[in-house]
Amino acid sequence: MRFSCIAIFSTLWLAATSLQTSPTTRTPFAPSPSSHVHEKNTYEGKAFSVFLDGLKKTYARGTNKKRTYADTTKIGNLVVPSMGIGTISWSGKDLTTLENVELQFLIKEAVSSDAAFFDTAERYGSNAKTALGLGWGETEQILQQSLKAVGVSVDHENSKLKPVIATKFTPSPWRNTKESVVKACEESRRRLGVDQIDLYQLHMPDIVQPLKGFGVKSNKDEIYWEGLAECYNRGLVKNVGVCNYGPTLLSRCQETLAKFSVPLASNQIAYSLIGRHNGAQETVNKCNELGIKVLGYYPFAMGLLTGKYSKESIGSLDDALLTTSKTSLELRDLKKYEKEIGPLLGEMEKIATQRGKTIAQVALNYVICKGVIPIPGSRTVTQFKDNVGAMGWQLSKKEILALEEKADKIRGFEGAGFKRTSEKFVGYGVEKWSLD
Repeated sequence: MRFSCIAIFSTLWLAATSLQTSPTTRTPFAPSPSSHVHEKNTYEGKAFSVFLDGLKKTYARGTNKKRTYADTTKIGNLVVPSMGIGTISWSGKDLTTLENVELQFLIKEAVSSDAAFFDTAERYGSNAKTALGLGWGETEQILQQSLKAVGVSVDHENSKLKPVIATKFTPSPWRNTKESVVKACEESRRRLGVDQIDLYQLHMPDIVQPLKGFGVKSNKDEIYWEGLAECYNRGLVKNVGVCNYGPTLLSRCQETLAKFSVPLASNQIAYSLIGRHNGAQETVNKCNELGIKVLGYYPFAMGLLTGKYSKESIGSLDDALLTTSKTSLELRDLKKYEKEIGPLLGEMEKIATQRGKTIAQVALNYVICKGVIPIPGSRTVTQFKDNVGAMGWQLSKKEILALEEKADKIRGFEGAGFKRTSEKFVGYGVEKWSLD
C-alpha cells in the first residue's frame, strides 16, 4: 500500500511538471542553482499545479515534524535554555549500578527539545547517599553515562543548542589550597567525560568550620576564588560561578577574580515567588547590576507552588506522605503553609487556566520573568515536559503584581526538614550563611 501511494504521488508530480509549457521550468528534484523562484505556470497547468502544491504540503507535514525551540538566555559566554534541570535526586536503578533508563529518556528528550542544561555537583550521590555525605561524584557519572547511552553526539546535528553542564566544588576543611580546587575540577571533568566544564561553581561559602567551637576558624573563600581563576586560566572550565553568595561576598569575589582577568558568570541561590525575602531579591538586583546571572534552586518551594501540598489539591497533607518522597519532617514544615497559601494558589490557578498552563508552569515562568534561571529537579520525561511548558511565554506585569500581592502575605519560604535555603547539615551540626 505504501509503495502504491508513493508511485501514485510520483506519477502525479511528474505529470504536473510536464503540463508546464515554459521551456526553462525544471523538475522539483533539480532546482535552479541561480534562483529559488519558480517560474509561473501556464494557464493550462495552473489548476493542477494548485492541487499538486496541496499534495506537497501534506507530504512535507508528514515527513518533517515541526520543532519548537526553547527560549534562551546567557551565562557568561554560554547560550543556555532559560530553565535548567536539577539532578540532586538522580539515582541509579539500584545500589549496585548507576544505570537508569528513565533518566536516559529524560536526557534524550531534553537534548531534542534544545533544553538540555544540567546542574549537578560533585557531592551529589546516587540513592540518597548525598544526605549521608556518601557517593561523591556519582551523579556526575550518571549524567556522563546517560548522555553517552542515548548517543547525544548524533542529536547535536539536529539541535540548535548543545547540552550544557554545570557542576560544583564543595568547600571542605581539608581543601585549603587553590590546587585543591584544580584537583577537584580535574576529577569532575573526568567523571563528566568533558574536556572543559561549561560552568564550574563553588557550592557555598566556606562555612564548614568544625573547630570554631574551640576558637579555631580559617576562612578559605579567597583561596577558593583563586582556585576558580586557576581552573579558568588553565582552560579546564569555560565559566566560573558561585552559590549562596549575598551582595557583599559577590562584590569581593568579583574583585578578586578580576585581578586574574576572570569574569564571575553566575550566582545560584534559593529563589521563588515566596522565596524573595532574607536578601534574595536584593541579591538578584545586585547580580543584575554586576552583570552576574542568577540561577534559582527551590523554584517550586519544595512543591508548595505546584498546589501539591494544599488541602484544595489533595485533601490533607497526611495523604501526601503516601505519594511523595518528602520525609515526615519536611511535610511537617510544609504543612505550616497550608492555611495561608490558598489565596496565592487560587491566583496562580486562575492565571494558569486563562493561559492554558499548569500552576507549576506559572511558578517557573514567574522566576524567568524576574531574570532568574529556575533549576527545578526532573527525574522523568513527564516532569521535564511539564517544566518546559514554562518557557516560550511571559506573564504580564499585571499578573506578576497580582501574584506578588498574594505572595507577600505569606511567610517567606526557608526550606523544610534538613533541606534549608540558608543553612546546611554538615555532619557535626548545622552551619548557616546569609545573603547580606
